[in-house]
Amino acid sequence: MTNVMNDAYTIPGRYWYTMDDGRLHCTLCPRSCKIHEGQRGLCFVRGAEAGQMWLYSYGRSSGFCIDPIEKKPLNHFLPGSSVLSFGTAGCNLACKFCQNWDISKAREMDKLASYAGPEQIATHAKQLGCRSIAFTYNDPVIFLEYAVDCAQAAHEQGLKAVAVTAGYITEQARPEFYRYMDAANVDLKAFTESFYKKLCGASLEAVKETLVYLRKETTVWFEITTLLIPDHNDSDEEIHEMCTWIAEHIGVDVPLHFTAFHPDFKMMDIPRTPASTLTRARDIALKYGLHYVYTGNVHDRLGSSTYCPNCHRGVIERDWYELGEYVLDVTGHCRHCGTTISGVFDGLPERFGRRRIPVSLSA
Repeated sequence: MTNVMNDAYTIPGRYWYTMDDGRLHCTLCPRSCKIHEGQRGLCFVRGAEAGQMWLYSYGRSSGFCIDPIEKKPLNHFLPGSSVLSFGTAGCNLACKFCQNWDISKAREMDKLASYAGPEQIATHAKQLGCRSIAFTYNDPVIFLEYAVDCAQAAHEQGLKAVAVTAGYITEQARPEFYRYMDAANVDLKAFTESFYKKLCGASLEAVKETLVYLRKETTVWFEITTLLIPDHNDSDEEIHEMCTWIAEHIGVDVPLHFTAFHPDFKMMDIPRTPASTLTRARDIALKYGLHYVYTGNVHDRLGSSTYCPNCHRGVIERDWYELGEYVLDVTGHCRHCGTTISGVFDGLPERFGRRRIPVSLSA
C-alpha cells in the first residue's frame, strides 16, 4: 500500500462517494468501479486508502515527445504546428487491440519517467516552440486532476491543451475535464454495443453521449478517429450507420479519420487493414455528406488532404504529416471560393513536418 503522506505522485482524487458497505464508488468513468480499502480500480491509477479515493499517477509520465499536431490526429487544429505529447500509465478500457498496451496496461508505474509538474511541462513546451500540449498514449480521463492542472498551466503560457481520448467519462466529470481542453480527438472504436462489450469492456452509448456533449455543450474543437479492424467493424452497414448518426447528431463538419489496424496485443491473428478498406469507408462517409474525411496509418495523399466542401478543390495538401500546398487565408477561408473551412486556424501554417522528437524535461 502506498504511504499517501510521503508520495509526491499521490493526490486526493475527485468523483467518488462512500457506499453503505464502506466501499468507494468511483464516478469518474462509466465503469463505476466499487473499490474496497487497499484496492484499485480497473484503471489501476485510482484506489481506496484511508477512506479516501486517491490518484497515484500525478506527475508520472511515460515520456515526452514533440509531434506534429496531425499525428493526434487533428487536421483542422493549428495545422503544421508541433505539440508536446505525453501520457501516464493505465486505462479505463480493456481493448484487446490496444496499440499502446505497454503504457495503457502498465501496472509498474515506478518504471515511468521522473516527476514532471504542470508548470514544468508548460514552460518546457513553450521553450521548445510547441503551440500545445497533448495528453495521449493512454487516456487522460483517468488522470483528470493532473490533466486539468497541466491544461491550466499551458493556458498561462499561451498554449493550448489537447486530449486524445476514448471519451469514456461520466456526465458528472465531463464538464470539468472538457472545460480546460481546447481540442480533442475522440476514438469511436466501432458502432455496435457488442464490439465495445467484447473487445473493449466498455459501452458505445457512453461515448456517443460524450460526442453529443462536445458538440452541443462546449466550444472544444474535436475530431473523431475509428480504427477499422478487418471483419470486426469495417462492414458497409456499420460504416453507413455510424456516418448517418454523425451527420444527424453532431454535424457534417466534424472531421472523421479512418485508420488502419495492425496486429497487436491480444489480436495478433488479425491481418492489417487493407488500404482499400479505408478508401471504401472514406467514400461511404463522403456519400453521406460528411465534409472532412481522412485515412490514416497508410500512405494516401488524397485521403490525408483537406478539400473545400463547396468547390471541392484542395486547400491543405498532406503527405503523411508533411504539409504541401496550403490554400487557406489566415482565418481559415478557402482562397478558391471563400468558403469557411471548419477548424481552428491562426495565421499562416507552421511547417513542423513529420518529425518525432523525444525530449527529456530534465535536460
